[in-house]
Amino acid sequence: MTELVTVEIDGGVADVRLNRPEKYNALSTEMFKAIIDAGERLAGMQEVRAVVLSGNGKGFCAGLDMESMKGLASPQRQTEGALLRSDDRPENFAQRPGYVWKTLPAPTIAAIHGVAYGGGCQIALGADIRFAAPDAKLSVMEIKWGLIPDMSISQTLREVLPLDVAKELTFTGRVLSGEEAKALGLVTHVADDPRAAAMALAREIAAKSPHAVRAGKKLLEGSWRADAGTGLRLEASLQAKLIGSPNQVEAIKANFERREPKFED
Repeated sequence: MTELVTVEIDGGVADVRLNRPEKYNALSTEMFKAIIDAGERLAGMQEVRAVVLSGNGKGFCAGLDMESMKGLASPQRQTEGALLRSDDRPENFAQRPGYVWKTLPAPTIAAIHGVAYGGGCQIALGADIRFAAPDAKLSVMEIKWGLIPDMSISQTLREVLPLDVAKELTFTGRVLSGEEAKALGLVTHVADDPRAAAMALAREIAAKSPHAVRAGKKLLEGSWRADAGTGLRLEASLQAKLIGSPNQVEAIKANFERREPKFED
């Protein structure tokens, strides 16, 4: 059976690809599980310093598989609540494919081409940084099916868009080009080859101190919406762990010796 999500690691960069190209990487239950599994496996790999998330074929991810959409209208759907139940984590099964990238210790960069609709858009929003092709098509599309977006968008869209813009996109399901998404702030960069651009940035990040990069992500995730006391205490605590650590000493030495640093994972 073909892997629904492939993962290759080289030079500290994990190349993660949604791999259901014949379906535009649409989300089935099996696809949900494969995405979650990939993210959770990477979370435990110290050698992973950056992640690039992209889709094989003609699009990033077309959202829920149409067969799944038909199932939502079935009375049997009411008995399938186990798919949505949470364990000891705040997110449930349906939210985890997007949220897992937000909680991953290493930075994740999404590379969007073709379509990123509905759940596909929400998975991309879980990444720390997004590159999109100029002609990519992105949409918070759930309103088309009489639904609200429910794949962790409450924790991701607020980080990149003003509330009024987020409401408009949610209420209308408007399809945005990569250029329009960049103008609004939904994506970080526009690139003719988003995956190549994402890989270049990932390699740049992977060349930095991995402990400082991970601490930087932890700081911003933990303080961005927190009160001043929480943010300042986290900032001081993380910095105290970095000062004088082997990688921090190596960063100083490499700068003074005008050479490339050699960081340990």
